[in-house]
Amino acid sequence: MFAIAASTVTNWGLYILLPIFIAFLFFIVWDISKQSEAGRAGTFWIFLALGAGFVGFLIKLLLEVAFKRWFI
Repeated sequence: MFAIAASTVTNWGLYILLPIFIAFLFFIVWDISKQSEAGRAGTFWIFLALGAGFVGFLIKLLLEVAFKRWFI
């Protein structure tokens, strides 16, 4: 019973809470770049770095789903 509960908590955290946290990070970065007057180039590079991490996370999720469908 405990293994099922731990798996459920892990799935909720990975697939629901982590994307919400990443979206919140986008808001924080936007607010910090606005307050610090980073300019267009600075804001672009900050969002590019955060966006690259998010895209990497999405690619990982898609690969997991694909491997589960194809190999299991």
